[in-house]
Amino acid sequence: MLPVRGETLIRHTAALCCRIAGSSGLLCRDSGFLNQDSKRCYRARPTHGIGRYRHLLPPAVDKRKSKLQTEIKEGTDYEYGTLNFQVTGYNMLYVESFAQYIHKLFNKMSVTVEESFALPTKTTEVLLQQEMASKMSVDYALTTHERVVQVSGLKATMASIILEILMMNQPEGIQLTVKLHTEEDHLKRFKVRPDLEKMKAAIN
Repeated sequence: MLPVRGETLIRHTAALCCRIAGSSGLLCRDSGFLNQDSKRCYRARPTHGIGRYRHLLPPAVDKRKSKLQTEIKEGTDYEYGTLNFQVTGYNMLYVESFAQYIHKLFNKMSVTVEESFALPTKTTEVLLQQEMASKMSVDYALTTHERVVQVSGLKATMASIILEILMMNQPEGIQLTVKLHTEEDHLKRFKVRPDLEKMKAAIN
């Protein structure tokens, strides 16, 4: 048996150890044993969340909204702004393969390709009028396919070289048009819906 004073001294020493150990996530009971704390005292310390970085990143931009909001870049004395390379033809395979060839060529030439998309197809009916007849009948329907490769930052010194390469590899029956990108070109990507326009007109 220990004397009363010795037992009191041991308890005071154990309490002091508990205070020191409490800072490292440990607690003491009256008996002087150390147990692990389930509350995790370190959460209230400034070092909590030291590995988190998401709050440092800029807010994410919605891709759906960014596609609708087009930015038309203006050209300078040494390079062009936003250009549209439009590929048009009646054979969809030739149109699609030539558009892919243009896209790959720009990637090899280190030209920034903003976007590559397809425009709605257009159907043209060819009417035929027989001899000694007043009525005209539909003889054939031509379907026109169009693909657009949109680039920006094309240097003036590289434009003539790229155009010459494209004209040398242009398939038969395929038309290539190069023009500056405008807001009207962006609106052409969407099909016209007369029913919605009538409803908007009625609301207004």
